[in-house]
Amino acid sequence: MKTRRFHIAPEEASPRHPAILECAAILQHSGLVAIPTETVYGLAANALDANAVAKIFAAKERPSWDPLIVHVSDFEMISRVALDVPETARLLAEKFWPGPLTLLLPKSPNLPVTVTAGRETVAVRMPAHPIARALISTANLPLAAPSANRFGRTSPTTAEHVLRDLEGRIDAILDAGPTNIGLESTVLDVLRRPPLLLRPGGITREQLEAVLGKVEVYTGPAQPAQPEALPSPGLAAKHYAPGARLFLTDGTQEALIHAIRQHVAAESARGEYVGVMAPSGWIDDATLTAGGVVLFEWGEWGDWPQLAQNLFSGLRYVDKPGVSVILCPLPPEEGIGSAIRDRLMRAAQ
Repeated sequence: MKTRRFHIAPEEASPRHPAILECAAILQHSGLVAIPTETVYGLAANALDANAVAKIFAAKERPSWDPLIVHVSDFEMISRVALDVPETARLLAEKFWPGPLTLLLPKSPNLPVTVTAGRETVAVRMPAHPIARALISTANLPLAAPSANRFGRTSPTTAEHVLRDLEGRIDAILDAGPTNIGLESTVLDVLRRPPLLLRPGGITREQLEAVLGKVEVYTGPAQPAQPEALPSPGLAAKHYAPGARLFLTDGTQEALIHAIRQHVAAESARGEYVGVMAPSGWIDDATLTAGGVVLFEWGEWGDWPQLAQNLFSGLRYVDKPGVSVILCPLPPEEGIGSAIRDRLMRAAQ
């Protein structure tokens, strides 16, 4: 099929916009539309239509044991996919929705089992991006929408990233420019006591604990030897990965420069290059003039929101033909740095 591309600016979000109307019609007829959210681009389909959901798994080559997140435009729509919204979930939704927080809720029997990978809980969130909410509202459908890329690969933060992976596999894409958070949503199991943080993201553990008190962090096996339904999206052992091998260094300038010299010496002998995710000011001219490096200026070290926004676009930039190794320093476990760290460690498996 030919993937149609609709350009729309966030400020043009309206149920009457021609692009919104066209894409809503595609979704109402079991089609697939890649949509912008504040986190990453998502591959959307009618969450209540088993045939449409199956197309997501086929287009992404996604295994059936990896559940999907359902996106809603308002609180009323939650009742179409979940049996109940516990008080803890309501408290968090009032604080952080619309926004990059996904909550596990008891699954409605109306929801196809493929959405939840057979589990009795469904992951639900209300995106903050005005285009996403306008589309959901216009289609009048809850949308299952994992990241719009081939399974396991680096997540997409622009329409070009989506088309690189899914051109010809999906019906359309709503192109609203780059996403502004750049990492997938936080996933929290509010049915546990204390609540369990399954995937770190744009809403940090510190923010959650300021509302709830103690929040535990998931430490179970990312993926069992025999795959089974995962408790949350994004827990596959190897995920978010570029084609080149990713090596992580300690979060210091000295460790990164040492790794560059070491790997450039080895890869140059094979006629290959080293990609580097370099914080601003960390790489000196002497290192660059030595050659063998493809550099991405990642942003200021310590500005975790900026580094999060640039992470996936940077990994895609340095993952060029001829680049066999990518080097990246590992942030500390604090704030959104924890989410960046999670993505990098899974990508480096």
